[in-house]
Amino acid sequence: MTTIAAFAADGVRAWLHRPGSATKGGLVLTHGAGSDCNAPLLVAVSSAFAEAGYCVLRCDLPFRQRRASGPPGRADAAADRAGLRAAAAALRARALGPLLLGGHSYGGRQASVLAAEEPGVADALLLLSYPLHPPKKPSSLRTAHFPRLVTPAVFVHGERDAFATREELSAAIAAIPAATRLFPVDGAGHDLRRGRFELEPVVDALVGLVPRAAASRSA
Repeated sequence: MTTIAAFAADGVRAWLHRPGSATKGGLVLTHGAGSDCNAPLLVAVSSAFAEAGYCVLRCDLPFRQRRASGPPGRADAAADRAGLRAAAAALRARALGPLLLGGHSYGGRQASVLAAEEPGVADALLLLSYPLHPPKKPSSLRTAHFPRLVTPAVFVHGERDAFATREELSAAIAAIPAATRLFPVDGAGHDLRRGRFELEPVVDALVGLVPRAAASRSA
């Protein structure tokens, strides 16, 4: 039976999901710009991975720890990545096996930038509703780090997401040299609350990328 407990250490504020069986690895998961770690999407994803045997640290980014509402500022990004790095280190100390890192929207973007800067920080990425560009600004792409991203990644994308069309995201992902998978969700917007979003295939796909990442590191 999965247990969930508050976690606070090393500057990390989170909820720790522990699976009832032997741990297969860990997942650090965080939120978007307008939310926090208690977002229903994050709770559902954390529960699915815990049921699959992964220890999950569902955490608040530093900007959310400093203020209860409002989006992050441009100056917050580096500190938020540092917070993700600290969360990854905290979970590695508590969960054996591969470490996965990800988040929704802004949180996923910062996770991907961190992985591009520090390839060893995680074995694979889970990017929910990656904010490819601001709504109605398709030329303002947030992909400068994609060619340096050597960590395998699974993208989950709502077909009605104003931050990118599926075609735009597919084209952008092609610049990533690591293995990637894209899961479109029919009828869903940026929040992924509607539409047919099945978590089990996403869990299987992300876990399936990990052995390939480990083999690549040892080659």
